[in-house]
Amino acid sequence: MKIIFETERLLVREYGQSDFDGLKDIICDPETMKYYEKPYDERGVQRWLDWCIRSYAENGFGLWALELKKNGEFIGDCGISLQNINGEILPEIGYHINKKYWRRGYAKEAARAVRDWFFENTDHGAVYSYMNKENLASVATARANGMKFVGEYTDGSETLSIYSISRVEHRTQEKV
Repeated sequence: MKIIFETERLLVREYGQSDFDGLKDIICDPETMKYYEKPYDERGVQRWLDWCIRSYAENGFGLWALELKKNGEFIGDCGISLQNINGEILPEIGYHINKKYWRRGYAKEAARAVRDWFFENTDHGAVYSYMNKENLASVATARANGMKFVGEYTDGSETLSIYSISRVEHRTQEKV
């Protein structure tokens, strides 16, 4: 599987079929998927993997697998996907970390590196993250990633917060 880049503690690479069980542990877990409509089943895990792999070919990016550099353990994913955010298809940084590794800064570390990769490797003017407004951990990760609150909208019964950072804001932050 193709390695995209490394961070201090993580190896960021493309997903492969061998990641099925590790991904299943994350997206089939009710606590981890609290802010999703429902946890995924095994067919949903396969659709997720297929969607990520298809995105690499179609977009040049997608959600990438995260491995701990120290031991090669799969702990989740982080990357860019094109999402419908309030009726507009926008590039979004998303992340899903196995709950055994929550509160250790892995989402923040990965999201910052993905943000930097995004601005170095695409022509998009901005990148977004959106989440249920009650998902305070994801809000904190977006803010730590230099993103600012830009709005919210209602999708079904949930209110979603939108965060963003532009290419210009990213350049400005790099100089500070």
